[in-house]
Amino acid sequence: MPTDKQKLGDFGENLVAKSCSCPKCKRSKTLKKLPPNFKCADLICDFCGYLAQVKTANVGDVEKLPLKILGAAWGPQKERMDAAIYFPLFLVLSEKEGSAAAIYYLPSDLQSPELFKPRKPLSENARRAGWQGFIYDISAIQSHFVRLV
Repeated sequence: MPTDKQKLGDFGENLVAKSCSCPKCKRSKTLKKLPPNFKCADLICDFCGYLAQVKTANVGDVEKLPLKILGAAWGPQKERMDAAIYFPLFLVLSEKEGSAAAIYYLPSDLQSPELFKPRKPLSENARRAGWQGFIYDISAIQSHFVRLV
C-alpha cells in the first residue's frame, strides 16, 4: 500500500504528464511516467526521449515557491552532478486541501551544484542506516522557475 508521500508524488507525476507538453519536442501527451525508483528521473517523452524529474509538495499557497524541497538519494545525484548531468525539474505545488495546484519548471541549464544540499546520513539505528538524501535549496533561484500551470 503506497504511503502518503508516494501518493503525493504520483499525483504530481500524473498532473505533469497530463497537463504539460514535452519542453524539448513540444508534443503534447508524450510525457510518460518511468518505473518507480528510476534514478534521478520520473518522466520520459516517448517521442524524443527527454527525461525530467518531478517533485511535489503540499503548500499553503501555490503562488509562492517554498524555500526548500526534499530531494531523493544523494549518491546518484552527486554522481550525475560530477559528470555535469542535470535533469530538468517540474515542481508541483498542491494546496493542502487539494483545491488548487500549480506546476513550475526549472530547465537543466539553469541548475548548478548550489541548488543541491546533501542531508545528514541516517543514523545507524535507522531502518536504512547510512542512507543520505539531499534537499533542493530553492531560495537562491526562485526567479529561475517558470510557472506552466
